[in-house]
Amino acid sequence: MKLIKNILGLGYIAYTLMTIRKYKIKIERLRSEGRHEEEREAIAEVCHLWTGKLVRHFRTNIEVINPQNLPEKGPVVYVSNHQSYADILALLHVIKHQTGFIAKDELAGIPVFSKWIKRIGSLFILRGDVRESLKTISEGADMIKDGYSLVIFPEGTRSRGGAIAEFKPGSLKLATKAKATIVPLSIDGSYRMYEETGSINKDVTIRITVHEPVDTALLDRKEQAELAQRLEETIKTTACQGVPEC
Repeated sequence: MKLIKNILGLGYIAYTLMTIRKYKIKIERLRSEGRHEEEREAIAEVCHLWTGKLVRHFRTNIEVINPQNLPEKGPVVYVSNHQSYADILALLHVIKHQTGFIAKDELAGIPVFSKWIKRIGSLFILRGDVRESLKTISEGADMIKDGYSLVIFPEGTRSRGGAIAEFKPGSLKLATKAKATIVPLSIDGSYRMYEETGSINKDVTIRITVHEPVDTALLDRKEQAELAQRLEETIKTTACQGVPEC
C-alpha cells in the first residue's frame, strides 16, 4: 500500500512540474536578458502556482502564525528547522516573493525536480567538503546582494519529527557576509506528510511560525558569534511541540 501511495504521489508531483513548463522558458529568457526583477517575479508566480496544486491535491493545511512578519519582498535569508522534504512545499507556498534554497547535493540527482530547484535561485551544497561548502556559502552571499532570497536549514539534515539538531554556525555566514535580514521560521508537523510513515500522506497540518526579523547588519562580532544559538533557541520555542527530547 505504501508503495502504491508513493508512486501515485510522486507521479502527481512529476505531472505538475510538466504543467509549468512555459515558466521554464520565461524564467530562462528573463535571466539571459538580465531582467532579474522580472525573473524573480516569475519565479514567485510559478512557485505559488505549483505549490497551490500540491496543497489542494494532498489536502495539506498550512497554518501561518504571525504572518505579519513575512516580508512582501526580498532579499531575505529565511532560517528554519528542517523536519521533512515537505518543508520545501510549505515554505514556497507561504513566502510571498522569490526564494531559493541551500539544498544538499543529493537532491541534485533527482530528474526534473533538481532542475527546478536550481531554476528558482537555489544552490546545492556538498556536505563534508569544507572548501566546497565555503564556496557555496560565498556564492549564496553574492546572490543575496544581487536581490535573491534564500532559505537555509542550519541543522544540515531532516529531524523527521525528532529533536532539532544543533545549528551549524558556518551556514549563517551566508547572511552575515551579505549583511542580510534573517527571518527565523519554526516548522511543526511537516514530517507527518512522509517521514512519519514512509508514505506520502494527505490531510496533514503544517504550522509555520514566523518570528521577528533579525538585521545582521546591526550585529557586532559577539552577537554574530552567538547568532546560531540565538536562532536555534528562538525556533525551538514553537518547532518542538510534542517532542520532549527538544
